[in-house]
Amino acid sequence: MEGAESIAGGRENALRAHEALGQFLQDDEWYPQPLERVHAYRVGYVGTNGQVTCFAQIEPDLEQFIFYVLCPMKADEQARPAVAEYITRANFGLRIGNLELDYEDGEVRYKSSIDFEDGELTPQLMRNAIYSAVRTMDRYLGGLFAVMYGGKSAPEAIQEIEGT
Repeated sequence: MEGAESIAGGRENALRAHEALGQFLQDDEWYPQPLERVHAYRVGYVGTNGQVTCFAQIEPDLEQFIFYVLCPMKADEQARPAVAEYITRANFGLRIGNLELDYEDGEVRYKSSIDFEDGELTPQLMRNAIYSAVRTMDRYLGGLFAVMYGGKSAPEAIQEIEGT
């Protein structure tokens, strides 16, 4: 019975986190749009290199907060190997989060996450995860587009961004 109580307590913690996430997004002027049937919100972000759609999601059974930043364009099938190399090069050395490529449809996204099991998902933790994600995606977005559509190689694009 102890396991059942733990799961119930975890779901309550996750539901509190979902409410706190919605409040944080509202207070921080992200203008969240709640999504039906999931514990998530859609928000937008306009950075220096483009406009992106983001999803802030709570996984209730796992007590996890996941923040996705979607690239506004999908990689064409022929560009996916170069995009995968670019993402691999970009991910090396990133401390918080990572870029991901769905090889099936070409979607590229950045993911930042927090496991808050048996703890509180605070506004400061949310802020840290969200802002690091949108800033990192914005930093690498121009290079991603250059690899997808501009004929640049992954090493060239990373060199321009990171100066390495």
